[in-house]
Amino acid sequence: MKVIWALIGLLALALALIGVILPLLPTVPFLLVAAFCFARSSPRLHDWLLGHKTLGPMIIAWNTSGSISLSAKRYATLSILVVFSISIFIGLNLGLLAVQALVLSCVLGFIWTRPHY
Repeated sequence: MKVIWALIGLLALALALIGVILPLLPTVPFLLVAAFCFARSSPRLHDWLLGHKTLGPMIIAWNTSGSISLSAKRYATLSILVVFSISIFIGLNLGLLAVQALVLSCVLGFIWTRPHY
């Protein structure tokens, strides 16, 4: 079972790292999944992830206070605006734009109602 947890954790970590580059893929939720899986499979991987100078603070902040960094909030907002602008530019159907606007607004609402550090 530990091997399965480790594989899921590695997959989640890979998706999180891709999410650092691609604005459509969230980073922190995948990091949280990776930390959860590593805690059940490998204390060494779990400690490495939490101790990582870039990735660790995001996980620790979420686990301790449910907070998101102000820069991450700004980056997420900018990414969402860019993605929605592209959708308008390519001429998506008005119904799809409405659904996208609703979902993205909910995402932004969630992000901006979390405390920041």
